Order: sequence, then C-alpha cells, then structure tokens
Amino acid sequence: MAKQDLFESSPVRAFDAIVEGGLKAGELGLVTAKKGLGKTSVLVQFGMDTLLNGKQLVHVSFDQHSANVISWYDSIYTEISKKKSIPNEADVKEQLVRNRTILNFNQDNFNLEKVVNTLNALKAGGIAVAGVVIDGVDLAKVEEADIQSVSSYAKATKTKIWISATAEGDKLADSAPAALLPYFNAVVHLVSKNSMTQLEILKFGDKKDIATNLKLDSKTLLITPNK
Repeated sequence: MAKQDLFESSPVRAFDAIVEGGLKAGELGLVTAKKGLGKTSVLVQFGMDTLLNGKQLVHVSFDQHSANVISWYDSIYTEISKKKSIPNEADVKEQLVRNRTILNFNQDNFNLEKVVNTLNALKAGGIAVAGVVIDGVDLAKVEEADIQSVSSYAKATKTKIWISATAEGDKLADSAPAALLPYFNAVVHLVSKNSMTQLEILKFGDKKDIATNLKLDSKTLLITPNK
C-alpha cells in the first residue's frame, strides 16, 4: 500500500495526465536537452515510477558512475516520499533497491545492441525487467540497427524504455538523426525559459508539439505543473 501511495503521488502522474497515460509497455521514449538542464533527473523519475509500480528496472548509464546514479535515486525518492507519510519508509526503499539493477558502460566500446544482449542475459537469469532507462547516449554514434534492436527488444518483452541524449536545438528534428526519430514513440525536451526549466512534449504517438504546463521544480528537480 505504501508503494502504491507513492506511485500515485509520483511526479510522472502529471506527465501521464497530459499524454493519455504515458509511455506504454513495448515503446521507446527520448528525453533531450542541452547539457545541465535535468535530463538525468527526468530519466530517474521515469525509472523510479517503474520501481514504485512494483516492477523491476534496469538503469544503464554511459556517463555517470554507479554512486552518482544511486545518489540520484536516493534524492528523487526522498522528494517523492515527502508528499506522503510512510510508516515503513526504510522497508519500502529496500524493496525498490532490490528491484533495481544499475549498469555502467562506455559507448565507445559498448553499443546499444550489446546493451540489448546484456538485458537478454538478465532475463535469462530470471530478472523480469519491466522498465529500462539508458542515460547519456550520444545519438550521433548510434546506428539505425542499434536503435532497431532496442525497439525490437522493447516490443518482444513488453518493456518500457526511456533514453536520454544531449540536443543543442529545440525542435523535433534536432532531437535525433532523422533515421532514428521514427523509432521513438515519445520525445520530451527540456528548455530553459523565463528563468525555469520547462518540459516540452515534441512528439507523442502521432501528435506533435503537445501543449504542456510542466516544468522542473528549481529545488527538487521533480516534474511539476507550472501553476
């Protein structure tokens, strides 16, 4: 019940409300922004949402050590749990940690197809992965065959996968190379406007440039409506 309460108060609920329930199992989502605007925070919130839903998550990082990733999850969990009075908070957090696997790779010698091979090995080992987040991908180094393998894995295993990448421009065409964009069911972009970091939904399914009032809270970095 405690996890369910936290799941219902997750900042991802605000995102889901705008896009008809959010990313579905078997789909790929992309989070982009210029460096330093909060991509990892958003990705961890999507990952935490899988954990709060009682499912197993794999967090793959190409640009952060495991200790930094763990620190992000601890911080996001702390901020979410402040919204609810959880009597067995330590036990809940321990359950979440048990369902989380963190992997670190260097993209120069470990491409996305190899990530998929690793995920398949985890599955063969009995880990029923329901969500995957892949942080710090350089899409300029990604071949279409790589992203196709990720897409095929997601569909075959009904896994929800979010990827983050740096993008200097603010348009959908700037988010990823043209050959890769069709593989993403959702593209979320963070942009600094009016002294805040706003969350823009450049693509969701067949829809483009969906109106949103979401932002990242300046203190907690949680997704929140801009009231």
